[in-house]
Amino acid sequence: MKKYYFIDQFIKSNIDKQNKNTTIIYRNYTKNYKIDEIILLRNYCREKRLKFILSNNIKLSVKLKLDGAYIPSFNKNFSHLSYKLKRNFILIGSAHSLKEIRIKEKQNIKEIFVSSIFKKNKNYLGIYKFNLLSNYSLKKIIALGGVSDVNIKLLSLTKSIGFAGISFFDQKKGP
Repeated sequence: MKKYYFIDQFIKSNIDKQNKNTTIIYRNYTKNYKIDEIILLRNYCREKRLKFILSNNIKLSVKLKLDGAYIPSFNKNFSHLSYKLKRNFILIGSAHSLKEIRIKEKQNIKEIFVSSIFKKNKNYLGIYKFNLLSNYSLKKIIALGGVSDVNIKLLSLTKSIGFAGISFFDQKKGP
């Protein structure tokens, strides 16, 4: 099962706890990206054999030779389609509705994060609606929102190939 860990700062101890099935997604929507910090994080992830993806900046992801880019649901831009991407470059994105899923498909996303499966927020779906929404796309689906040790086994009831989160990974005590 694929795992995606969203981080907004470089904390070695949290990254050290992850296994090779975990992809690190660095997102920082409150301030500008510091290129030195991204390069440091990229090199550390390579050392640990983890994939490293930057959120909402495809141009910088390509320039810094990262593993890919994450396009959030609020980004409806298509300019990245003109970029020359390396063959193994991963484009992933999130969606909360059928309309957003269609936009992500047009953005040529390989995997779509559909939320929120468990976290009861404004985007809450639950398993039934999550499955219903997931069936509208042929893209690979990743569960997002509220995954915990208690409900992780329920993901087997979905067509999700993995899950993404923040708190699930922060609470881990070891590898």
